[in-house]
Amino acid sequence: MADRYNSTTLELQSQTVLPYPSTRQHDEQKTLASDLPSTLPSGRPTNRWSWVIIIAAILSSAFLFAIDNTISADIQPAIVRQYSDPQRLSWISLSFLLSAAGTTLLWGRLYGNFENKWLYISAIVIFQVGSAICGAAPSMDALIVGRALCGLGGVGMYIGVLSLLSSMTTIAERPIYLAMCGVIWGIGTVSGPFIGGGFADSSATWRWGFYINLCVGGLFSPVYLFLIPRIDPRPTATFKERLVEIDWIGAILLFGVMTALLMGIAFGGLVYKWDSGSTIALFVVAGALFLVVAVQQWFAVGTTEERRLFPIAFLKSKEMLILFIEIACAGTITFVPIFFLPLFYQLARGDTALMAGLRLLPFILLLVIMNMVNGFGMGKFGYYMPWFTAGSILVVVTSALLYTIDEDTSNSSIYGFTALLGFGTGAFSQAPFSIAQALVSPDNGSLAISFISCAQVSGAAIGVAIANAVFLNTAQNAISSILPNVDRTTIQGLMLGVGSSFFDTLSVDVQADIVNSIVNTLVKVFIITLTGGVVSLVLSLFMSRGKLNLSGVPTGM
Repeated sequence: MADRYNSTTLELQSQTVLPYPSTRQHDEQKTLASDLPSTLPSGRPTNRWSWVIIIAAILSSAFLFAIDNTISADIQPAIVRQYSDPQRLSWISLSFLLSAAGTTLLWGRLYGNFENKWLYISAIVIFQVGSAICGAAPSMDALIVGRALCGLGGVGMYIGVLSLLSSMTTIAERPIYLAMCGVIWGIGTVSGPFIGGGFADSSATWRWGFYINLCVGGLFSPVYLFLIPRIDPRPTATFKERLVEIDWIGAILLFGVMTALLMGIAFGGLVYKWDSGSTIALFVVAGALFLVVAVQQWFAVGTTEERRLFPIAFLKSKEMLILFIEIACAGTITFVPIFFLPLFYQLARGDTALMAGLRLLPFILLLVIMNMVNGFGMGKFGYYMPWFTAGSILVVVTSALLYTIDEDTSNSSIYGFTALLGFGTGAFSQAPFSIAQALVSPDNGSLAISFISCAQVSGAAIGVAIANAVFLNTAQNAISSILPNVDRTTIQGLMLGVGSSFFDTLSVDVQADIVNSIVNTLVKVFIITLTGGVVSLVLSLFMSRGKLNLSGVPTGM
């Protein structure tokens, strides 16, 4: 990737020739979708209302996937009460994250080889089947299987949304539409806890947190089937030719790495002791499989350099590598507060699940507003490095402030801290999608999407798993010192807010000590968001100061 400078402007050049005619005028380069220009991408409808309906339908998929990422944050107590199995509760979120993080790159390759419309619909079907299983689950085992299917289909829908938006928009308007997706993603992500909490607190029960997916999917099903255009990246290829293009060996190995790593983090100190053979084995297997997949990808063992799952060539670009790490940090910074702030409010303020979720609104409002501001700003001016630097500075400052809160901190102070955290995170959390696609050839657009999505989903999964391990292990040790004769299962129930009957039998002083110890350990998770902010800030300083080429006109190599 080359940066070209002159005395009047700094413009980041595209690595490859982009697919638009060089005669396009400057005013056409900045056309918004609402203007519906004559030079639309192939397959895009010219009717304004059809276009609006299509956008609403596919963005609903991103919304549902985002909700399912976090809906378990507030319904865990209700699930434990239903099945009386707190030891396996971690699997509710873990199975979802495993399926999502472990198959992101595979979905990207599939979208680069198969017709996007029907692949997208297939992902929706998988997601809806998983949702139906979760809603009707007669046991914890069934719920875990359903969550795994939701993760698998959900990430396929998400990659599909990004692929369809990219295929149906010009490179100049793409940042705006991807920013809209970021807004929907942010709203869904933060809505998950209070939507789940609302159902859990109502007569509908937590099961409707999953059944609602079926209602939304059914509502938009005619749009999926009849209005979304058919976009085929390889129109002349046979089904067999498409299949052999997929690096199945790499996909299996990568899923194994994610499984062993996340299980080791999630189970360490809780299901198994940190120094137990089971925990050590999980990390050893994860490390060994990582080396195997690295060798397999680097030397294209069992595949070819063009077909391998992980786009090694992207790592040779400084800008693409920085974007990968930046969005992984953004995923962590976004998800950690969503999972742990509601728990803080339930423990320190005695809030219901619904109220605890609603208190996230300052965070989500600023997050989605800045997603849109960033999308329009980059689309208009082209500069992107300042968004990452300024946003990261705010993340560092507010994470440090959140680390200082305790049970006596006023709600208004916490609202202010979280609002600023959302402001900073939203400034760059979705930007890498449009930047990455502007840096690669059109043929590699789906691969760029999966590359960035892999970082986003994996960053969220690993970040939440680490935060969960830090909190649960530290809190468990603190409560054990207060209640030395109480078994581990009861202590874990107290930490998750499901041991209220036992908690009520304790003296007022002991109750206060337990709440104080849990809150003091809970805020330690903000060390992780602080770390993510510092990494983002440092890396942003090495980004190009140039202007991203959003014209679609070849200006460089």
